Amino acid sequence: MFLNPTGPDTVLRDAINGIRIGGWSVSENRKLTSIMPSGTVTMAEPVCLIENDKDGNLRVVPQAVEILKQIDQFVVVVAVVGLYRTGKSYLMNKLAGKRKGFALGATIQSKTKGIWMWCIPHPKKADHTLVLLDTEGLGDVEKGDTKNDNWVFSLAVLLSSALVYNSVGTIDNDALQRLHYVTELTEHIKVKSQANDEDESTEFMRFFPSFIWTVRDFTLQLEYDGKEITADEYLDNALKPKSGHGRQVMEYNLPRNCLRNYFPTRKCFVFDRPTSAEKMKHMDDLSDEDLEPSFVRQARTFYDYVLSETKTKTMKGGYNMTGRMLGSLAKMYLDAICSGHIPCLENAVVALAQIENSNAVAEAVKFYKENIANWVAFPTETQAELSDIHGKVEERAVKIFMDHCFKDEDQKCQIELMKLLQTEYTAICDKNVVESKKACESIIKRIFRPLEENIASGKYMTVGGYQQYRKDLDNFISKYRSAKGKGIKGEESLKEYRAKKESVGQAIMIADRSLDEAQRKEKENKERLEVMEQARRADEEQRKILEKQMKDQEQTYRENMKQLENKMEEDRKNAAKELEMTMNSKLKEQNALTKQGFDKQAKLMQAEIDSLKEEKTKNAQKKPSLFEKAFTTGAPDSAVLTAVRLKTPGPGWERDLRPRSAGGGKRYGRQTSHPSPPHDLQLSNRFTILDELEGSSVTGSPLPFCIGSRYL
Repeated sequence: MFLNPTGPDTVLRDAINGIRIGGWSVSENRKLTSIMPSGTVTMAEPVCLIENDKDGNLRVVPQAVEILKQIDQFVVVVAVVGLYRTGKSYLMNKLAGKRKGFALGATIQSKTKGIWMWCIPHPKKADHTLVLLDTEGLGDVEKGDTKNDNWVFSLAVLLSSALVYNSVGTIDNDALQRLHYVTELTEHIKVKSQANDEDESTEFMRFFPSFIWTVRDFTLQLEYDGKEITADEYLDNALKPKSGHGRQVMEYNLPRNCLRNYFPTRKCFVFDRPTSAEKMKHMDDLSDEDLEPSFVRQARTFYDYVLSETKTKTMKGGYNMTGRMLGSLAKMYLDAICSGHIPCLENAVVALAQIENSNAVAEAVKFYKENIANWVAFPTETQAELSDIHGKVEERAVKIFMDHCFKDEDQKCQIELMKLLQTEYTAICDKNVVESKKACESIIKRIFRPLEENIASGKYMTVGGYQQYRKDLDNFISKYRSAKGKGIKGEESLKEYRAKKESVGQAIMIADRSLDEAQRKEKENKERLEVMEQARRADEEQRKILEKQMKDQEQTYRENMKQLENKMEEDRKNAAKELEMTMNSKLKEQNALTKQGFDKQAKLMQAEIDSLKEEKTKNAQKKPSLFEKAFTTGAPDSAVLTAVRLKTPGPGWERDLRPRSAGGGKRYGRQTSHPSPPHDLQLSNRFTILDELEGSSVTGSPLPFCIGSRYL
């Protein structure tokens, strides 16, 4: 029965759909971080995500990762990099909507060390969290470690969906040469785990963030050849390569080509000087009214663009990333760096998929168990009541898994989830049987107590006693059948009770001398018919239970089929979107090279574009896995869907449930001479899901599942 008897469907559905976390984080930043019911966090101030230890090595701060683990929402990650003392932290505070937060310095010393993180609900994207990453200044004379700078820059690229590079003055050749970190990314980032002869940098555009160059204290007029230009055109002009050969030309073109070829989009913002040099010493105390109006307008334009245009952080394959995944990714990258390896995008995706998919299975099973426990009161009056709750909770549990899983090769984790949920449901069905029998025993004991007392006192062992015994027995049976709370094993329990009383009835009949031989035979025949009728009732009761459980399994496959189809379609769209964006960026860059007279480079880029088109065609023609075929086509395949055996507990009974044969006949049941299976087998193996979906072998009669009008 439902715990809430009024409007159970509505109450159950609303309760199941509305569960999420709440409370406070368990990190050392307890006062700083509150967990919102929607699965995001609100931080009062930034915390260090990646720090330099005393030996100068980078390491992840566990407390910051714990904060990220609380974020189930997708994240938009904006990282800022640049030379030290160029005002990076001010821009990040602006994005956070705060005057103070990331440390601002008024001296020549760099204030930010390592990479600091600030997580806030995204101001413009519902159900997203904005993660701001402020990095330590590059080229800090006190640090004097270019290797550390390269890793900080590389990590900012790997972790962000928008990379803001901040500089002062103008974008000239000196400024571009100072951005030499971008030319060394191939030495610090790998795309594929297997080394080959291909230049991996051609893959960077697919996975790198958008690039935003912000220029502080800009004093030039935005003009070119006497015409007014935009900041974006100013950047594009600065990135034009030189024609020719030789070392100087190569050195000139290298940072420009890297920026053009690595990042899918480029944007530029220029800022006037915000205020006087004296006031600049107290920037964190100044309001917009204290700053130059032009600077305030420019900062607002930058703020609006970043928050409106920066996309959700994705990984290879176009999968959106949550805060929890971002924390795991940061730890993986730092572990690789600390062990002397180069962070690899492909390996990171595989490892992250294993972690996330295992967590998704655990979360789905946990959800199922908790909600079944909350909404089922044993014993249920019918199997249908239990099945109804199971169906609703299972649907939501599978949805939780689908929402959090990605790159589930051959649906291994989905198969594991199906098995685990089936095991849980089997245990619940078994418990329902046990609790029903307990309830029936208690009800039988209460209702039949007067009959037992009469038997014990010998009341029926007299002339005419059998007639009275039968009258009383029929009366108590009627009361028992009308009693509530018996559950699903009412008739079977009554059958067992009546079997125990069969010898008692025979003894009373023999003792009743008012019955002649003919009357005794008549009574015996009647008794035999009643025993058969009771057996039929118990059999029908069990048949309904098993039939409903069979339908539950059919529903399980339908639900998994539906959600798998949705997931497959979503993944296809994400992968296609990723490819389309990369192709468009490459085509745009190719057109720019052609217009600028670099036909040779444009032709070389055509090979990359053709490779992307070929990949797009292959993805469209990609064959589904055997598991996907089974779900999406309903094609019969014994290697995919194998036997399921359902056993009926009870003396001398075993049921093989099969589809109705072509020749008709009974669909369910045959009495056998087999002994009753052991109790633990009855309870744990009566209702078993597929052991394996590919290449498995399960003993027992085959049970293809009927999905619609076809059998799997």
